[in-house]
Amino acid sequence: MGSESDEGGVILGVDGGTTSTVCVCLPLLPFAAVPQLPDPLPVLSRATAGCSNHNSVGENAARETLEQVIREALTRAGKNYSEVRAVCLGISGVNHPSDQDRIFNWMREIFPGHVKIHVQNDAVAALASGTMGKLHGCVLIAGTGCIAFGFTEDGREARAAGAGPVLGDWGSGYGIASRALTAVVKAHDGRGPPTMLTTSILQSLNLSSPDEIIGWTYADSSWARIAALVPLVVSCAEAGDQVADEILKNAVQELTLSVKAVVQRLYLAGEDGNASFPVVMVGGVLEANRRWDIGKEVFDSILKTYTGAYPIRPKFEPAIGAALFAWNSMMNDMEANRHR
Repeated sequence: MGSESDEGGVILGVDGGTTSTVCVCLPLLPFAAVPQLPDPLPVLSRATAGCSNHNSVGENAARETLEQVIREALTRAGKNYSEVRAVCLGISGVNHPSDQDRIFNWMREIFPGHVKIHVQNDAVAALASGTMGKLHGCVLIAGTGCIAFGFTEDGREARAAGAGPVLGDWGSGYGIASRALTAVVKAHDGRGPPTMLTTSILQSLNLSSPDEIIGWTYADSSWARIAALVPLVVSCAEAGDQVADEILKNAVQELTLSVKAVVQRLYLAGEDGNASFPVVMVGGVLEANRRWDIGKEVFDSILKTYTGAYPIRPKFEPAIGAALFAWNSMMNDMEANRHR
């Protein structure tokens, strides 16, 4: 590992979601800057690529994407691999130690031995983006997919959801949109009530009949393609459509349950349920700029049970959270070495 005065050294943070992968490159910051980080952060470069979830695209494609986005970020920053001091990869689909080991070995092949490599689920990067690199509290991600992930200050962790659409991430963008498509098909069959979603979705997809939704749906299995329909569901709910409204209310319930499951398993709220802890909220489904504010609805529901919970909508993107996590880990190691 580099020293505190290591000139030219950089840290990489990678956020690999189901839809896209982002890598940021930060310079080494002075030891005294933590936790008083400079504002704005001196981001040297940012690069984007496609999906790096091996469950979605396969191992070869996932590895190629990670190598591509890292290479591009370093090139844009005018840096090379030998100048990297630490890298944290928060990758969707990292659900088991074997996943971590696999990606760690990929990275070790391209980075020198002195580089500190961290491989985590992408939820860790999202949590760190709201807590300035410190892992404590709970993060709720609701974008194409969804997951709740929590850490205690002594390092215990727990997760809920995040198992993908087949296994029921119903609070996700995919879950919301797939329920909307199902509602349209049911309405067309006479198995469900009529809904504004029919006209809205058919117009958006340039289809003439609900029968065509079946072919459209199975023509491309991309989760993100389905999830992109979420704004239509929100618009219909805001216009008073009961079916769309119920779909969103169900998503709120599912997301709330995921957070509560993590909080309960980690006792984040303490024995009396009133202890203070952050809930970092990330992802397009939780955006606050809509009248039907799913994120606010979820947090209000959480607050009914855990009065000490407080929401954080990060001002940094998850890739920067990953870099800050790597930076904090370096600082903790340096501090430990100072006291030996």
